[in-house]
Amino acid sequence: MTDIRRSAMTRRALLLGGVAIAATAPRALWAQDAAALLIQPSEAPVPPPLPRRVRLAGPSAPIEIVDDRWGVPHIRAQSKPDAFFGQGYVVARDRLFQIDYDYRRRMGRLAEAFGADFVDSDIRAALARFRGDVEAELRAVPDEIRACAEAYVAGINARIEQVTADPALLPVEHAILGVKPLRWSLTDLVAARELVPGNVRDEVRRARLAAMGRLDLEQLIAPPRPERAIRFPDGLDPASVTLADLGLLAPSPPRTPDADGSNSWTIAPSRSATGRAILANDPHLSIGGFGPRHVAHLSAPGLDVIGGGAPGLPGIMQGHTDRFAFGRTNSHIDQSDLYLLDLNPVDPERYWHRARWRTFDRHDITIAVRGEEPRAVVLRHAVQGPVIAHDPARNRASALATIAQQPGASGIFAMVAINLARDWDGLQAAFRHHASPTNFHYADVDGHIAWRIIGFAPRRRGGHDGMVPATGDGRYDWEGRLPLDQMPSITDPKAGWLASANQNNLPADYKPLLSHDFSESWRYDRIAGVLGNQTRHSLADSAALMQDLASAPARRFVALLPAEPAPAAQAAVDMLRSWDGTMAADSAPAALFALAWADLEQRLLNIVVPIDARDMFPHIETGAMLALIERPDERLGPNPTGSRDLIVAMALIAGWEEAARRMGPEPALWRWGTIHDVRVEHPLAARFPAIAEAIPAIEVGGSGGDRNTVNARWTAPDMGVSGGASYLQAIDVGGWDNSLFLNFPGQSGDPASPHYRDLAQPWIEGRMLPLVFSAERVDAEAAARTILEPPPA
Repeated sequence: MTDIRRSAMTRRALLLGGVAIAATAPRALWAQDAAALLIQPSEAPVPPPLPRRVRLAGPSAPIEIVDDRWGVPHIRAQSKPDAFFGQGYVVARDRLFQIDYDYRRRMGRLAEAFGADFVDSDIRAALARFRGDVEAELRAVPDEIRACAEAYVAGINARIEQVTADPALLPVEHAILGVKPLRWSLTDLVAARELVPGNVRDEVRRARLAAMGRLDLEQLIAPPRPERAIRFPDGLDPASVTLADLGLLAPSPPRTPDADGSNSWTIAPSRSATGRAILANDPHLSIGGFGPRHVAHLSAPGLDVIGGGAPGLPGIMQGHTDRFAFGRTNSHIDQSDLYLLDLNPVDPERYWHRARWRTFDRHDITIAVRGEEPRAVVLRHAVQGPVIAHDPARNRASALATIAQQPGASGIFAMVAINLARDWDGLQAAFRHHASPTNFHYADVDGHIAWRIIGFAPRRRGGHDGMVPATGDGRYDWEGRLPLDQMPSITDPKAGWLASANQNNLPADYKPLLSHDFSESWRYDRIAGVLGNQTRHSLADSAALMQDLASAPARRFVALLPAEPAPAAQAAVDMLRSWDGTMAADSAPAALFALAWADLEQRLLNIVVPIDARDMFPHIETGAMLALIERPDERLGPNPTGSRDLIVAMALIAGWEEAARRMGPEPALWRWGTIHDVRVEHPLAARFPAIAEAIPAIEVGGSGGDRNTVNARWTAPDMGVSGGASYLQAIDVGGWDNSLFLNFPGQSGDPASPHYRDLAQPWIEGRMLPLVFSAERVDAEAAARTILEPPPA
């Protein structure tokens, strides 16, 4: 580690140490430390860059694109569709290979470009394709929304035509692999759906545990939230359920608690230091491949919206308009169910449903494979959905019911609808296009704040709750969706703030079944503790809270350290005893804790989970681990307390030894960031050495945090960072130019671009950047200008 980087990490740790005690620290200290996390705008005037003019078909009038010095394109158009055309154009300009790769994935055309390793992905894409009336889907969308989505696709295609005409503009990956980007089609995008497994692996696990008589073990990995008994529907024998019933989904890795997160909070003017509302949001997504967000600003008469969008999806997912700010977290609506079908023993193309034999809807397709003969594949669909397993030898098939297969669930139009809305009432109509499970946060210039759960929630027949597989004979099929107005919602709460961090936030008396898979509440509890102790919350406070590294589980573990440890564990106990549980990058105790905790988890798994069930347990929930060591019981043996002390001591010793092995023999030099490092590698680098050579990995040093800190950093088995908040925003509602953002590692996917990794260092240091919005501020920060001009009439 360089001295510069170590100095930056130390400075960041000192700042975040103040964040960790913010709930009780004096107000001045919090504000001073939080303000240090911000980057101030440039003050020296810079001559405006001369515009570059590009003539292309598509827009109805000239479109101006002003790129600011952080690589954010500000698109100024004369109509709303033209603004979305500009967004499509700039995302293709900045991330063409990324969006082409994802489009190929959705179309089931990866194998033809990249080889046989991608055949299974193409099969899943083909199986997931919407089989309903796509034209009816398009007709159901309001004209203005559809026109904007069509324009977005046209903007992407306009850029593709440019690079096709001038191969020098092609992304380096296309040149290396000898492939050309595909032209996009809105119709194909609407038909392309996802084979979303949701919690069906959990359903299978619960059945297998029930067959073993060990359903109690479910409390270790995914206890139902809200709490409810696990019941099996009539006709289902849990002993008959196997991993084979997952079929195409079996190779996918089990869900981990890291894989579904995000934080968002909204502060009312009454609790804000500015007298205006504040909205903060940091979606937690995978880190290590393509950047999941691209920041853009779309403006036209009646439209002015800026924020982070998903490359390849029209519109902005989290950000603000000129009227309101918005953010989102996963609401965990249960949107997938596994149905087990009985096959006709004479004709396996038929299955039993509603007291008669029905015939599968069968499709024979071929998948093109680069360098090989095409593959012939049979696809089947049942009443419930795509057939993911077909096993005539067992007279069994499995069908996956998923919201993604329902009419109106494509998701292509949802962000456009939200971006075009003008207020909370207008958003209610926009939400009807939004299928994915979301806690939607809102704050407007009139001082109102609100939260609502949105997304399609299925109604299940027969009292089925989706926690286990169901028989496919029709008794437990879906029947419609829960109306939006029956979803939980809060407007202008008395507390003056709202927050969601994937915890169970359903009202205690709420009856409809939305989810039983909410995350543990560690992040929410920390956020609520900080917000509840602040009388006046500032934008800098939000920036600092997103960087908060306090770990309640770590503090509780430290509280259990023995007063008289075994001699071999003494050094580890001494290091941890005075530690405050802050998972800072330059912390030696944080590194030791993480390694000891991982060892402790494995020891507890080996003790409390039978050998024949361990394949179902990739992890134990943090709360379940703490319960085992804070309140040891007979699961740890005849002397639970003694066993607990021994297990903890052994984990501390093993953690100390592993720390020495990985970071050297001198504990004073150990750092959590040394092993919890961030590395961004091209997704195809491992398969294509030429890509690995042309696009070296981005390494930005070590990160603090873990999965339970507000500054969430998922931890891979090797302790590296595998996910977390790559995009962050803190919005000053109405004082828009004060708003802040980060987008790791940069706006561009082109390694030759100055914006390929220019945001990585501010991100690792937690220094927020200005999200400039007004025309004056944008022009002051302009680094490049482009005019997209339609051809002459």
